[in-house]
Amino acid sequence: MMREIERFLAALSFFTRLPVPGGHSGAGLDGAARYLPLVGIVVGGIGAAVTWASAWALPLSLAVIAGMAATILATGAFHEDGFSDACDGFGGGWEKAQVLAIMKDPRVGSYGAIGVALMLLAKWNALMEIANEALPLALIAAHAMSRFAATTLMFSLDYVREEGKSKPVAKRMGAGDLAVAGAFGLAPCLLLPYTETLVALAATALATFLCARTFVRRIGGVTGDCLGATQQVAELAFYIGFLVQWNSG
Repeated sequence: MMREIERFLAALSFFTRLPVPGGHSGAGLDGAARYLPLVGIVVGGIGAAVTWASAWALPLSLAVIAGMAATILATGAFHEDGFSDACDGFGGGWEKAQVLAIMKDPRVGSYGAIGVALMLLAKWNALMEIANEALPLALIAAHAMSRFAATTLMFSLDYVREEGKSKPVAKRMGAGDLAVAGAFGLAPCLLLPYTETLVALAATALATFLCARTFVRRIGGVTGDCLGATQQVAELAFYIGFLVQWNSG
């Protein structure tokens, strides 16, 4: 049990900026990826709590922005940065070496800046359309499931860089690790409306498949930036899928 707690704390330390005793090390990250969806529950919970609290004093539009900002602060824009780098790499590079080189460049290019701006705008609009009573749980579920989406790529695809800060945690997962991640990813969904959630999960699965197909076709696998991009795309897909049924009901 203590070993699993250490793995969760290592995942929380690596994927967020929340204060965690002991931090993390390469060895400590072994098996930590199974708890990435649980980290998503924590981050989504922070966003939901800030949104709910802010809505008591602010218009919902500003409360949603406050909740989004809280999740970004909690993670240090970890996944948004990966999405930005992936936009630059796959948008500006042609060959595998070019794509990888551009993603490694710390500078933000046009594709990255525009991509993040559109992603945040799309998420804000989607969250504004979700009914108030479902919004907090939808936030938590989307953050959990989108991180589970990233773990499915860790399970099924090769990590194509020889080195990188994400390599210790992004190495191939076992079936047991994936099962644990799936349990945490699906848990918040059990509290949401059944039909809407099924469509949201289908949309998340489709978005994850399309991301994986692009990564394999272009670079033969994934990098840490690809995993971050998958989380962002899958999170948005969950909101959009949830809205398809919610608005038709």
